[in-house]
Amino acid sequence: MTLGELVGPEAKLSAAVAALPVAGVAADSREVKPGFLFAALPGVNTDGARFAADAVTRGAVAVLASEPMDVGAPVIAVPDPRRTLALIAARFFGSQPETTVAVTGTNGKTSVAAFTRQLWSDAGHASASLGTVGVVSPSGTKVLRHTTPDPIELHGLLAGLAGDGVTHLALEASSHGLQQRRLDGAVLKAGAFTNISRDHLDYHASFEDYFAQKLRLFTELLQPGATAVIDMDSAESTRVADAAKARGLTVLSVGRAGETLRLVSAEIEGFAQRLEIEHAGKIYTVLLPLVGEFQASNALVAAGLVMATGASAEEVLSRLEHLQGATGRLELAGTSHYGAPIFIDYAHTPDALSKALDSLRPYADKRLFVVFGCGGDRDRGKRPQMGAAAAAKSDVVIVTDDNPRSEDPAAIRDEILVAVPGGREIGDRATAISEAIRMIRAGDVLLVAGKGHETGQTVGTTVIPFSDHDAVAAALTKGARLG
Repeated sequence: MTLGELVGPEAKLSAAVAALPVAGVAADSREVKPGFLFAALPGVNTDGARFAADAVTRGAVAVLASEPMDVGAPVIAVPDPRRTLALIAARFFGSQPETTVAVTGTNGKTSVAAFTRQLWSDAGHASASLGTVGVVSPSGTKVLRHTTPDPIELHGLLAGLAGDGVTHLALEASSHGLQQRRLDGAVLKAGAFTNISRDHLDYHASFEDYFAQKLRLFTELLQPGATAVIDMDSAESTRVADAAKARGLTVLSVGRAGETLRLVSAEIEGFAQRLEIEHAGKIYTVLLPLVGEFQASNALVAAGLVMATGASAEEVLSRLEHLQGATGRLELAGTSHYGAPIFIDYAHTPDALSKALDSLRPYADKRLFVVFGCGGDRDRGKRPQMGAAAAAKSDVVIVTDDNPRSEDPAAIRDEILVAVPGGREIGDRATAISEAIRMIRAGDVLLVAGKGHETGQTVGTTVIPFSDHDAVAAALTKGARLG
């Protein structure tokens, strides 16, 4: 393609510059090859403009930047180079799955994306999901570095999925991804909002800024006429609905306060729940094979997305009975030899930890245990809040390590324990899990929270192989049954 074809209406180029052939696009100068366009993006830790000259030395035919500069190659200066790069990446890679939807919110994105993929697949569509656990498609699972990849990687993935015959894709829209314009080139038929609570305040200036980035999905990315699926039981849902309507979106509301799919009741039946859902004046009864009312919320959001892309309520709601939980999302990982169930969940915010413990409380005839920690180099304000949630919602708390990164793990634990009177401290996570399993008895329930699907523990800059699933399995090796 030529530079003019890639840049499109985002910038005015001279005829000579517009005619330059472009062989590739890169935002990392080390990846530049002869004939590439280099995007010099401003970053949190450094400015890509510092590497523009190096990119030209490596063969870049032009540089995309926010300001003019003299680097020996044409420079395309635009006010928002991140958005322009996303649009260029979309044009460069070309194809995308015909039906793509995005889900945002603090918690539930991974489950909603997985459920949406499953519901489409059950209807016979070649479907995929993309997010925290990677790309899950008929070809298998590919692990990703970020929940929402950078636009060059994202559009390469979208084109690859389309080339493999995937027609339906549900992807997670993180606040980082939305703020950094990674999704701006994706063609979305619908978007969903699950909920919002404190998270990522190490990156965003305030909670309002964090919320504003989530809101971009509905105020800028979705085009008028698309559908917004909103869980009306969550905080700020009314603001999201108002913004969606102002944008000209069709609002499909779900939840106990929803109108399109109204959750009338949810009754526990073993490790499942029987839901009564009202749609258009008719009550549908569904046995959802998942634990926790928040999973009922996630299932309804997914059902809304599938309805927004063409299915009827009758078709979608009956398929909810076949859903499988995403890896590490309130997942039954095993049962102790005393018969006590052990769950693993990704909960790493105060709200998510509270909801996970609330969901498991009905199963604890006696004590509810929780093992968790907090990440280093992340929002420190969450630590006492998560400690307080654990202390309020469980009977036995063991505070351990969870990706301490560059921080002193003991200092992180101290900041949690200040809100956990009587809490135990076991820094080594495998030992903490093993000790909790040794302590639980019949009638007890154990939640191992924070890492979910993750397969590594980040200490310093090193990622040490570690899995909560493996740690639970190892502790159950003698006389226990796996879930």
